[in-house]
Amino acid sequence: MTLRRITLSLWAACAASLISCAAWAEEQSMLVYCGITMVRPITELARNFEQREKVTIRIAQGASEDLYQSAKKAQQGDIYFPGEPSYLDKHKAEGLLGDFKLVGYNQLALFVQEGNPKKVKAELSELLREDLVLVLGNAESGSVGQETKHLLDKFKMYPRAVKKAAFMMPDSRSLALSFKRRDADVALSWRATAYFPDNAPFMDAIDLDPRIAEPQALLLIQLKFSKNPVLARKFIDYVASGEGQAVFRKFGFLDNTGKI
Repeated sequence: MTLRRITLSLWAACAASLISCAAWAEEQSMLVYCGITMVRPITELARNFEQREKVTIRIAQGASEDLYQSAKKAQQGDIYFPGEPSYLDKHKAEGLLGDFKLVGYNQLALFVQEGNPKKVKAELSELLREDLVLVLGNAESGSVGQETKHLLDKFKMYPRAVKKAAFMMPDSRSLALSFKRRDADVALSWRATAYFPDNAPFMDAIDLDPRIAEPQALLLIQLKFSKNPVLARKFIDYVASGEGQAVFRKFGFLDNTGKI
């Protein structure tokens, strides 16, 4: 074999190897778009799954609507995990959201400073108390704001609450930060976030009657343009399993049976 042929053969072998490695890397990685509130359980479960399956999972976190728009624009990623089911209803006609599984529930609660120094009662009307500084989630960006609007609209309170609010926050993380900074006396937010270790010293959640603040299904949704559909389905099944549900309960969520 001539030197030229040997060189060409080596280049061909290297090219084939690079293509193979690129394909392997693509097959062994996954991107999950996860709403802020659920980042902690999903991160723990992703790390467990990575160890078992020898894969890499990247987590893009943010407000649910913002995440959907990012995924739509990029046409990349494998799983979308919004903070409430209305995002599936809102966007399913666009054809990007595929199969899904119920993996838990979010539920709104009243938030107060730790120890409830202002003696806030478990009633929505407390949001309008003149002596309390109110912060609310923004309905245009995140699930907590959207569900807040839905809940307060039912009781014809939303316009008054928005007018009274000192700040409109993009997501549950920003609402929690308001309490850490002592900028707020009361808010509506997803109850699980009050139990996160770095939040618990600063705020308490006051549970509302489930007939008032209905639990909202958490749906782990496969994106139809996923390049790793088998791996994505396997991860969704893992999160919905008994082991996955135990992690959700640990972080203060209701699991997919409605238990805390």
